[in-house]
Amino acid sequence: MSDLDLDELRSELEDFAQPEKKGGRSAREERIIAGFEDIQRFVETHGRTPQHGEGGDIFERLYAVRLDRLRTLEECRSLLAGLDHQGLLTDAITAPAAPVEAMNDDELLAELEGAAGSSDLTQLRHVRSAVQKREAEEIATRERCADFEMFKPLFEHVQKDLSSGLRTTRPFAKDAGLSKAEIKAGQFFILGGQTAYVASVGEPIRAPNGDADARLRVVYSNGTESDLLLRSLQRALYKDEAGRRITEPVAGPLFANNEEDGDEVSGTIYVLRSKSDHPTVAAHRNILHKIGVTGGNVERRIASARLDPTFLMADVELVATYELYNINRTKLESMIHKVFGRARVDIEVIDRFGTPVVPKEWFLVPLFAIDEAVERIKDGSITGYVYDPSIAKLANAVLV
Repeated sequence: MSDLDLDELRSELEDFAQPEKKGGRSAREERIIAGFEDIQRFVETHGRTPQHGEGGDIFERLYAVRLDRLRTLEECRSLLAGLDHQGLLTDAITAPAAPVEAMNDDELLAELEGAAGSSDLTQLRHVRSAVQKREAEEIATRERCADFEMFKPLFEHVQKDLSSGLRTTRPFAKDAGLSKAEIKAGQFFILGGQTAYVASVGEPIRAPNGDADARLRVVYSNGTESDLLLRSLQRALYKDEAGRRITEPVAGPLFANNEEDGDEVSGTIYVLRSKSDHPTVAAHRNILHKIGVTGGNVERRIASARLDPTFLMADVELVATYELYNINRTKLESMIHKVFGRARVDIEVIDRFGTPVVPKEWFLVPLFAIDEAVERIKDGSITGYVYDPSIAKLANAVLV
C-alpha cells in the first residue's frame, strides 16, 4: 500500500467513515445497526452464525464477539429487535473467550490480534483496492430464496445422482476451464461449499470491456439466491479452489442412428406392452408400457415372458427399441425410471410358485412421451425433466 498517495488513500478509507446521524438515531446507534447488518450478511453468505476459535477468519471472530455483546446488552437488543429477521439475538449464546460485558477495546483488540497472527500494526490491512471493490460489486449479495421449495427437489436429485455415480464433479482450470458461453440455465456447480443451480439466464448485455454478459438467477442449496453476472460466476468458480462443475447425468451422446468407428454396442432400451388379461392391464393396454434395458437379444429376453413375473406372467408385444453405444446400462435404466417415476404402476401378480410379486418397470406413459425422453437423453437436455401425468408429457421438474 506504500505506493498510494494521500488522495487515493482517502478514497480507499471512505468506506470506513462513520455514518452521519440520520432518522433521529445517534451516531452510536447507527454504528450498532451497521455492525449487526455485517453479521446478518455473514449468516446469509455462510448459512451459519459466526464462531469463535483460533482457526477462524479474523472477521468471523470479530462478528462472533460482536454478536455476543449485542445479545448481552438490553439496549442493543431493543434497538435491533425489528431488524432481526434471522432470530440471531434470540439464539443460544455461544460462550465467548471472556465475559463480553467486561471486554474493553484493548481486550477486543487482543482477541482479534490472536486470530490474525502477529503483524506490523503500521501496515494497512483489509482495505480493498479499487479493483477489489469493483469485483465485490459484481458479485450480487445473496438473499433468501422465497420459492426455494420449488428448487429443493432438484438439489435432492442431484445429491442422489452424485452418490450413485450418475453424476460426477470436475475441477476448474483456467487453461481448460469454463467459458461464459458454456454456462446455461439448468446447470449445477459447487461454489463456496454450496451447490449452485443456474435457474435462469437473462437477456444478453454488453460488459464495460465490450464482452457479452448476462444477469443470472442462481439458487443455492442453503436456501439463498443471487442475481450475479455471468462473468462474475465464471470468475468466482475459477478463484474457488474447491469450485466444481457437476456433470450431466449422461456425458456425451448416448445413442446413434449409425454406429461409428470405435463405438461399442452396450445394449438396447426396449418398450413392451402386455397381453395379460389382468383388469388393470386390460383397461390401459395402449398406454401401459414396460421400459427396460438389456445387454442381450431382446427377442430372447421376452421369449419366456408368460413364465416371468417381471412380464406379468403373460406374453408381451415389442413396441420400440433404441440401440445404446458406450453407455452404462444400469445407470441409464435408473435415470429413465426416475424420469417416469410418477407414472409407475404397481400390479401384483402370482408367480409359478404361488408367491405374490409386484414388478417395478411398468408405467402408464404414452409412447410419444417415451420417444421424447429418448431424444432428450440423446441431446443431454433430459436433466431437470420429469414426466407429469396430469398433462401426459415431460415437464420441467421445478414446475411439477
